[in-house]
Amino acid sequence: MVTRLGLVGPVVLAIAGALQAQEEDYYRIVTLPVPETVPFEVSGLERLPDGRIAAAIRRGEVWLVEGAYKDPPDGLRFRRIAQALHEPLGLLHHGDSLYLAQRSELTRLRDLDDDDVIDEYLTVTGDWGLTGHYHEYAYGPRVDGHGDFWITLNAAIGNLTADADAWRGWAVKVTPRGRLVPVATGLRSPCGIGMNGSGEVFTTDQQGGWVATGALHHVEEGDFYGHPDGLKSCSLPGSPVVCPERIPTGITVVEAARQIPGFKLPAVWFPYRKMGRSATDLAWDHSAGRFGPFQGQLFVGDFTDAMISRVFLEQVDGQFQGACFRFRDGFQSAVVRMVFGADGSLFVGETNRGWNSLGTRSYSLERLVWTGRTPFEVREMRALPDGFRLTFTRPVDPDRAGRPDSYRMISYTYLYHPDYGSPEVETQELDLTEVRVAAGGRSVDLTVEGLRPGYVHELHLPGIVSVEGDGLLHARAYYTLNRIP
Repeated sequence: MVTRLGLVGPVVLAIAGALQAQEEDYYRIVTLPVPETVPFEVSGLERLPDGRIAAAIRRGEVWLVEGAYKDPPDGLRFRRIAQALHEPLGLLHHGDSLYLAQRSELTRLRDLDDDDVIDEYLTVTGDWGLTGHYHEYAYGPRVDGHGDFWITLNAAIGNLTADADAWRGWAVKVTPRGRLVPVATGLRSPCGIGMNGSGEVFTTDQQGGWVATGALHHVEEGDFYGHPDGLKSCSLPGSPVVCPERIPTGITVVEAARQIPGFKLPAVWFPYRKMGRSATDLAWDHSAGRFGPFQGQLFVGDFTDAMISRVFLEQVDGQFQGACFRFRDGFQSAVVRMVFGADGSLFVGETNRGWNSLGTRSYSLERLVWTGRTPFEVREMRALPDGFRLTFTRPVDPDRAGRPDSYRMISYTYLYHPDYGSPEVETQELDLTEVRVAAGGRSVDLTVEGLRPGYVHELHLPGIVSVEGDGLLHARAYYTLNRIP
């Protein structure tokens, strides 16, 4: 479910610790004490209509958490309401029921007598392959406006047949009547799935063979995202993906998108180490400002680095693209699931079972709370025909922001090959030829020579300070430029 863990030196750890201390001024982590006798490896989180939190754990149980909003978190109450499940990796409340994806099926859980204990376990569908391989995770579900449930299925590893391995590496939806509808393939380990305010479906993927680094994909029918193992299911009835005649290798992902019919580049790449190492869950901020100045933006968990990043998305010529930023480090374990609470705080479910992650514990349940102070950040980074427009959470110092040497930008792409991950390749330093600071200092337009569609454009802002003299909390942005306006 995650990527390889590299060594982190003491200097890097010291810098990370100092940054976490600054992040704490704006977003505070509250650790919720979980039952001492239960390995509380959170793998699913959901907010119920009454505000309570439901948590699935990887050992196959579902728990209710009451009193989770208290600060400090005393008087918490945990109650197990379901058990004997097969590694659920998601949780959803819909109608009068809870839904979760087990390894082998989408399951509906019903409490028939309102005593907060599940009485009925119903199979909605089990129409995907299961061989017993450890890598056969199933994530979700999420529900769309038509009542269809969306699930992402991990690719298995090994030479398996299409029937035994059906729809592995795919994003699928399941109708209310239980019919599985395959949608898109080319995924390796799509740990997070979610929908924006317009109902568009997105999923993350994690670095590995054929996957250069972590990615955020916009899911549409017939898409192919590059990992070829799922293509064996193209021969099955109902597949909307046309199987490519050949899969080239050793070229860049930009060139692969030109050569392979249906190949779709990610909306956002998460550069390895710079933006974590194993993207997981998705959570959109619809808190109406109760979580700070990032209303409508996307937050993405990371397993290996036990962190959360932030994503600004836009559409250019019908293609989603955007920028990612580091947001909050320092969680106790691998960030696997997130859900916004009734008060606008973000609940974070954590477990590192099976892989290493940063942090001090093997599992945890935590809550991220905005302190009410506004951090000085790049809030948005939008593509322009000749560069980018930066919008800040607070006004910039116009003199410093108006100097081209306050910025530095490079662009690069990745290799498309079966090797594990990819280095950054075809790296170029770009010239910033003009800087225009808007009246009031809330935005800056950068004119950049040498923009390249399909490439990551990495921006450093070492010289930018606010009118109060504060430096940026996170002074780097990574924009995936699929289309130039």
